[in-house]
Amino acid sequence: MDILIVSLAALAASALTLFSGFGLGTLLMPVVAIFFPIEMAIAITAIVHLANNLFKVALLGKHAVRSVLISFGVPAIIFALLGALALNWIADMPSLIAYTLLGRPMQVFPAKLLIGLLILSFVMLEFSKKFAAITLDRKYLPAGGAISGFFGGFSGHQGAFRSMFLLKAGLDKKQFVATGVLLAVMVDMSRMLVYGWEMSADRQAINWALVLAATLSAFAGAFMGTRLLNKLTIRSIQLMVSVLLIFVAVGLITGFL
Repeated sequence: MDILIVSLAALAASALTLFSGFGLGTLLMPVVAIFFPIEMAIAITAIVHLANNLFKVALLGKHAVRSVLISFGVPAIIFALLGALALNWIADMPSLIAYTLLGRPMQVFPAKLLIGLLILSFVMLEFSKKFAAITLDRKYLPAGGAISGFFGGFSGHQGAFRSMFLLKAGLDKKQFVATGVLLAVMVDMSRMLVYGWEMSADRQAINWALVLAATLSAFAGAFMGTRLLNKLTIRSIQLMVSVLLIFVAVGLITGFL
């Protein structure tokens, strides 16, 4: 049952997040955490996330824009390390609010509240006609990479901020998806260097059958997503991203995620 449920979650999340550029980890990790301790759920999700992104690169990597990869990706990697250091400083702060919803304990932490409010602010701007018409000059991409990377190291939510900036960078839909996937791989590889050390001691505890099933399901979801990509417009992708951003932001603010 655990393999079936996690595999179905990976299939659906992978298909949806092909377009948004973020969300597989956000959607999959809570499902895995139902069956495993949280630290093991994070490790399992990281493996599936990296493998799925590599598969997406094979499908769409040729459409990535090299100049964006460099100008956005290098600052993202550097600031991801700074974000991780900042997390160590703020991680011990107590929750601001604690409550129970439908028998489930919920806690709102300062870091997640801040990130959720920032994401909601960006989404509100996105629905402004004046802001939606703006195309950012690519000279601002390093700043976007720094912000995305910092929050990637800080909370793992780099994809949401990455998509916000890439949507304004004048990319077409295939360039947006492919460039976002390659940038995600760059950050994932640096994350796996850390997770690798942690997983090496507990590799016997990892359910590798579940990892394999979830990974193959995520591959299938990504493949299905590529079949639909040609039928979508960049504006429909922007709207889809905005809806997912609202879901993530509300989840962080309320303590659900």
